[in-house]
Amino acid sequence: MDLTTSYLGLKLDNPIIAGSSGLTDSVEKIQKLAQNGAGAIVLKSIFEEEIVFEHEDILKEAEADGVNLDQFDYYDFHLKGEKVKKYIDLIQESKNKVSVPIIASINCVYSHEWISFTQQIEEAGADAVELNMFFLPSDFSRSSQEQESMYFKVIERLLESVSVPIALKISYYFSSLGQMIQRLSNSGVAGLVLFNRFFSPDIDIDKLKIKPSFVYSTPAELAISLRWIAIMANKVGCDLAASTGVHDGHAVIKQLLAGAKAVQVASSLYKNGPEHIRTMQDTLKKWMADHDYTSLSDFRGKMSQEAASNPAVFERVQFMKYFS
Repeated sequence: MDLTTSYLGLKLDNPIIAGSSGLTDSVEKIQKLAQNGAGAIVLKSIFEEEIVFEHEDILKEAEADGVNLDQFDYYDFHLKGEKVKKYIDLIQESKNKVSVPIIASINCVYSHEWISFTQQIEEAGADAVELNMFFLPSDFSRSSQEQESMYFKVIERLLESVSVPIALKISYYFSSLGQMIQRLSNSGVAGLVLFNRFFSPDIDIDKLKIKPSFVYSTPAELAISLRWIAIMANKVGCDLAASTGVHDGHAVIKQLLAGAKAVQVASSLYKNGPEHIRTMQDTLKKWMADHDYTSLSDFRGKMSQEAASNPAVFERVQFMKYFS
C-alpha cells in the first residue's frame, strides 16, 4: 500500500503526524516516534508566555540587586536568546538523528516577538513552522473584526520574513468559521490545522481551587474537526490537517475520507505509546486492502461535503430522529 502524502510541500511516508506535545520535547522521544513510523513530527511548542514571564522575573531580581535597568535591552536579548537557543539545538539535533520532516511549533500570544525567532528556526533547519495562534474572545473592548484581523497581521509579517512553509493551527472560535478558514487558507500559509485543543479550567469543589481538566482528548472530540475538514476540503487554497480526537486507525481513515492531507495525534500516543502509530497504520492498510485502494489519493475526500451523496448532513446541527 502506498501511504505517502504531501503536506506543506513536504513528502511524508504516511499521513500520521506526531502532534506537538511533551512527547516531542527531546531528541530521544523524537527518535522513538520516528522509529515507530511517524510521518512527520511537530516539536513541542515554544511559548511566548514562558519567555515573557521568565523575562519579567529576571528583571525584578536585577532591580532588587541594584542593577541599572537601562541595561534592559541586554537582559531582553540575553534571556530570550537563551530560551530560543535551546529550541534551536533541539531542531538541529533532531534533524541530525531522524529523516522524517521536523516541524517547529510556536505558540504566539503577542505576535511582535516572533519574526526574529522564526528566522532562527528556519536557519536551524526546520522543515516547516506550525504557528499555534489563538486569542480567546474574552476581550470585550475589541470587536470580532479587530480580533480576527490580528491573525492576518501576524501571517503577513511572517511570510515577508521567512521562506519556510507556515502552517496555522487554529480554533473554531470565529464569528464565521467557514469564511475565516477560507480567508486564512488564501493568505499564503501552506496549511491549516483544524483544530487546537486548549487547556480547560475546572473547579475543585472541596479545596475551592481552579484545576486543569480533561487533559487528554477523547474519541468523541473527533466530530468537530471531521465536520469542518469535510465542509472545507474543496474550498481552501492550502493543505488541511486534522487534529484532536484521533485515537485509532479508524479515525485516521475518516479524516482522510473527509479530505485531510494529514492527521495529527497526541493523546492516543500518551495512552498507548509511540508503537500505536504502527497499529494505526496497520488498520489503515487493512481497510485499504479490503476496499481495493492502493494509495491515499484513491479515496481522499471521497466523503467530503461536495462528494457525499447527502451533503446537507454536514450542516445539520439539531437532533431530529436519533432518539425516536
